[in-house]
Order: sequence, then C-alpha cells, then structure tokens
Amino acid sequence: MSVEFKDYYDVLGVASNASDEDIKKAFRSLARKYHPDVAKDKAGAENRFKEINEANEVLSDPDKRRKYDELGASWNHSERPTAHQAGGFRGGAPEGSEFHFDGTGFSDFFEQFFGSRGRPTSGFGRGEDGAEGAEAARRGQDIEGDIRVTLDEVLRGSTRTIRLWHTDRRTEKSTMQTLRVKIPPGVRQLQLICLTGKGQDGIGGGDSGNLYLRVKFAQHHDFRVWGANLYYDLDLGPWEAVLGATVQIPTLDGRVSLKIPAGTAAERQFRLRGKGLPTGHGTRGDLHARVSIQVPSSVTSDEKVLWEQLAAKSAFTPRSIHEQPV
Repeated sequence: MSVEFKDYYDVLGVASNASDEDIKKAFRSLARKYHPDVAKDKAGAENRFKEINEANEVLSDPDKRRKYDELGASWNHSERPTAHQAGGFRGGAPEGSEFHFDGTGFSDFFEQFFGSRGRPTSGFGRGEDGAEGAEAARRGQDIEGDIRVTLDEVLRGSTRTIRLWHTDRRTEKSTMQTLRVKIPPGVRQLQLICLTGKGQDGIGGGDSGNLYLRVKFAQHHDFRVWGANLYYDLDLGPWEAVLGATVQIPTLDGRVSLKIPAGTAAERQFRLRGKGLPTGHGTRGDLHARVSIQVPSSVTSDEKVLWEQLAAKSAFTPRSIHEQPV
C-alpha cells in the first residue's frame, strides 16, 4: 500500500530547525483557526485540524521528532522493518497478515511510521478441548490499535465509525469491515476500548479474537491535561495584573468570565471548580488558570512616554524582595 510522506513542518508552517516554543505557538494559532467549532467550512476544518494535531504530536515529542528527522522523506526506503514484521504475528498466527485502520484520527503515514497500525497482542488461543494442535479449534488473535480522542469526546462521549482492513500479504487479498466505536464519557488516557469478536478470525470453528483500541488524547490548543484536571495559560497585560480586570477564558463548556483582583502576580493560579474532565465518580475535575504576564515587544513613541512617566513616579522596586540586608 503506497503511503504519501507528510511534511509536518510544512503543516505547521515552521522551519525544520524551529524551537519548541515556535512549534507550540504555531500549533495553538492554527488549532484555534481550524477548530471545527469555529470554522465556517466544518468538513475541511476537521481534516485540517487532525493534520495540525498529528504534526504537533510528532514535533512536540523529542523522541518522535528525532526519529522523523533522521529518516525524513526517505523513510519508506530505509531498512526499517515492515508493519507485519515489526508487529510480528506470534504463537502460530499466519505470517504476512497486516491490519490497517481508517477513522481512528491517525493518518496512514503516522500509522506506518510510528507503529499505530493494527498489531497482534497474543498468539492463537488453545483448542476448545484444551489441546493445542493444527487440527484443534483455535481462537483468533486479538488485534490492538490506537484511537485519537478529543477532549470534547472525553467530556460528552461520542460514537465513531472506523474501517478495519485485513490484508493477506501473500495473496494481496484484502477484506474490510466497518465498525462503530462508542467512546464513553470520562474515557481515560491509554484506556483500552474492546470490540468483542472483531479481531482475527478463528481457525477450525474457533471464536474470533477481539479488537482493542488504546485511547490517546488529542492535544488541545488551550488546555493541558493532568488526570481529570485541565490547565490553561492565562495571559495578562501588566495593567490588568496591577489594576485588576474581568477577562473571558475558554472552557469545554464555553467561555466564562473570570475576575482578576488588583495586584495579581505572575504564576498565580485561579481554580474553576467542575470545569475539568469527568472523574468517573459522577463529578468533574477543575480547570486551573495560571497567570502569565505579557509585555509588549515594542511600543509607540506616545506609549514610551507614558511608561517612562510611570517608571519615574512608581515607588515599586521589584528586586527589593530578593535583596538581603547587609
């Protein structure tokens, strides 16, 4: 199966030597622009949003980025093992079998490059009478893959449609089945979703194996996840931190107002209770907004005069708290 190389740097619009901060900024900017909730072209935005997430997942992970950079566009011509060799059917399963997903949120390129294609989890089971042998009925092999889940799906749940191809590399014959996957609200990172009987067919009348999909959270342009809690970087201007303000911040339930008291310092955290992810106990975690004070990189001549006047009149000495008496 021919798979097209994906230039993840081009997807994010950054140079190949971009810093981690450049990648983070590019991802956040593009993800906000193409989020299906705000984009006018919903279908086009959804595909673009998936591409952006995938590119960020690779380039923001040092190990994945190193592997990607080392192989580059010649990735498919290297000596790396093929999918069925790397995944390796074991325990008497027929060699040359390959499983491939569509609709799990990962591109064909990502699946081949980073090994998220269908892979066996164990050998064939014992015969129904407990014996092992070529003539005994044997259970089919379990298959395991990954599925990318958005935080909105974690919160509300969803039903996804995926396609699973099984290719016999010896005969080049492929079969495809369409499956509906229920994502339950509160699903956890790395949780396995089981589709009973959707793995490899059994032999000699044995039962089919199961399909296990490992949940991987899609990175969000606003939030970081820790357990059931969400973390958000709240950027404030110096005047907002000094004078206080009321600002709008995003949550998974929509934007809410947050009152910033006068004299708010950098790295202060505000907790919005119940605005995180489901805990699995009928409650939700919290959203933590962490303050980062931003300063303008340049000012106009009029603004500079005002800043100079403030500097001359202010009695505040920011380094005095660190100075020790002699």
